[in-house]
Amino acid sequence: MRTAFTLVELLVSGGIIAVLATVVTVAVLPARRRARDTARVAEMNQMGRFLLAISCYEPKAGPGDYDLQALFEDLASVNPSVTQYMKEAPRDPKGGTQTASGYRYAYTATGKCALYANLEDAGGRVTLDGVTAPTPGGGSGTLRASAPGPNGGELYYQIAR
Repeated sequence: MRTAFTLVELLVSGGIIAVLATVVTVAVLPARRRARDTARVAEMNQMGRFLLAISCYEPKAGPGDYDLQALFEDLASVNPSVTQYMKEAPRDPKGGTQTASGYRYAYTATGKCALYANLEDAGGRVTLDGVTAPTPGGGSGTLRASAPGPNGGELYYQIAR
């Protein structure tokens, strides 16, 4: 009468579990990328409504390309009541920190602006066909850049005015 498993049975069971874990991981990763992209788009839309409600927000430092965290601090110093509605700047779900949000805001001397984020999922639909980089005044939607961004994808979502 046998009371224990043989080494072969244990190795086969471990191998089956490893294969199943690999299959599940491979199946879940694209869904996690799409979920983070959905969060990015939602945060961009919310912040876009706030920053671009009437016209483009002009940073104290003038034209340039800013991390949203620095822009939020600039905005809060000019108008402290902003912190009643937003406690902190939104952060990229993958790479955002307390000092760098991972979202960008570009403002030009002509008063045009763009709020943008790099997306991870390469399978997204491009809605700004003629635009190859985040561009103030370039329209709102998804564009394909010529090189991958900080999140590893070539797609960017921008809200521009």
